[in-house]
Amino acid sequence: MSQHTVFRFPARNTFEDLTCHQEEIPKPLNHEVLIRVRAVALNARDCQIATSKYPFAIKDNVVPGSDAAGDIVEVGDLVTNFTKGDRVVVCFDQTRPYGPSKHPVAGQSGGGVDGVMAQYITRPASAVVKIPPEAPQTYSELATLVCTGVTSWNALYGNNPLVPGQVVLVQGTGGTSMTALVLAQAAGAKTIVTSSSDEKLKFVKERFNPDWCINYSKTPDWAAEAMKLTGDKGVDHIVEIGGAGTIRQSLSAITRGGVISIIGYLAQADPKSTTDILILALGKEAVLRGLIVGPKCMLDDLVTFTSRKQLRFHIAKEYGFTRDEILAAYHAVDSGKHIGKICIAVE
Repeated sequence: MSQHTVFRFPARNTFEDLTCHQEEIPKPLNHEVLIRVRAVALNARDCQIATSKYPFAIKDNVVPGSDAAGDIVEVGDLVTNFTKGDRVVVCFDQTRPYGPSKHPVAGQSGGGVDGVMAQYITRPASAVVKIPPEAPQTYSELATLVCTGVTSWNALYGNNPLVPGQVVLVQGTGGTSMTALVLAQAAGAKTIVTSSSDEKLKFVKERFNPDWCINYSKTPDWAAEAMKLTGDKGVDHIVEIGGAGTIRQSLSAITRGGVISIIGYLAQADPKSTTDILILALGKEAVLRGLIVGPKCMLDDLVTFTSRKQLRFHIAKEYGFTRDEILAAYHAVDSGKHIGKICIAVE
């Protein structure tokens, strides 16, 4: 077989702009590996890119997707740390081994460079992480580690590291929030989940067993409830999904010196309620961190942690590798009705 299936976005107005192509299977260069993609995990970012709502410039005719797990099928002549048959995950940003990113999008898969929505991809060996043989996760679960996994790890360990017994609050029941919940619990933290849906909270309670759940539709001042649940001490780490629309509540709920990791911007802000944000942050001596996933070194640590802890991650639904199925996956992510992750199994 010399060709494989590749999906691209020659235009980015709607999900339906996605096109399917037969292209030559790439050959790895000296320092690259060829990966047979086995699963792709989708993110809200993928929906934003497909509809030109992502706030950064995107490569023309881009192959979408950033999160993939698969098998090494060929290695470049100068690659010594991988062999054929290794299970691997790819890095979100190929140019970020450690520290902050040097550019908001340039090295990111499915953004500045072609992504992973293909049967085969080449990657620099330096931007790939080997999965230990004892890791229990499926390919779809492994794919979720690339973006939501590293983002969650960065939120909990990238600044003031999480300490057992501290309290972690995650907003909503999407991929990053549920991944952060699993990681926080595995590290011995107390956990709070917020959602506007009693149905989702019921599922989360049964499936993940967080310490507390708060329905923010029924309890608009969820910060006061979080303070009450923590004995008025406040929350140590908050995974901030809403952005401008929820940051005031997060600052009210955070403990003094706590960390708010800003990874989303889903909630609309009321200008009247955001005028004193800086004063609130100052008063709490809070750390507000903007995160765009994280470096390869964090993916290394995350893979080791999840393997040794034998952690499993919830996949809401797995779709097939056809245009119709991929479009259905995009619409499922965009609907926001899922809990956990939406993935695509690559044939």
